Amino acid sequence: MLKRLFSAKPELLGEGITLRLMESGQRDPDSGIQAGFSFDICPAGKSRAAGYVSVRLGESPELYYLGHIGYRVYEGHRGHGYAEKAVRRLIPVLRGLGLHSLVITTDVDNAPSRRTCEKLGCALERVAPVPPRHQPACMMSKAKCRYILMIDGPEEMLEGLEI
Repeated sequence: MLKRLFSAKPELLGEGITLRLMESGQRDPDSGIQAGFSFDICPAGKSRAAGYVSVRLGESPELYYLGHIGYRVYEGHRGHGYAEKAVRRLIPVLRGLGLHSLVITTDVDNAPSRRTCEKLGCALERVAPVPPRHQPACMMSKAKCRYILMIDGPEEMLEGLEI
């Protein structure tokens, strides 16, 4: 289904940003990632990326600490809500993939990312100590906040998708 959705390198428009597909079909069986995709986050009308958002699909002990959604906003572009807007823009696609909830993890001391999760309406499930064997995949973090993002409500999967 991901190949069908993203074979033509679409852009997702809305929320004052453009998400440009950079990679799809990402797999890492060792990490439990069955499929994934990443988008550059571009402010509306701009061609240069302000950051990126990635989705990792699957379940495994490593994904428990990595989470299903990851994002990064580059220095100089922070403070505009780009990560929150990017995740919101992906919700119709995630819903269309049949997902009902996803995990976003963040470091305990990453206050901006924690605020992003709160603005998205995520529920803090717990602060999980990261076992040493999973720390390299988690940029050596010793603990991760696990937030649950519920994906509810009817919306068309491809709403706003321009190919």
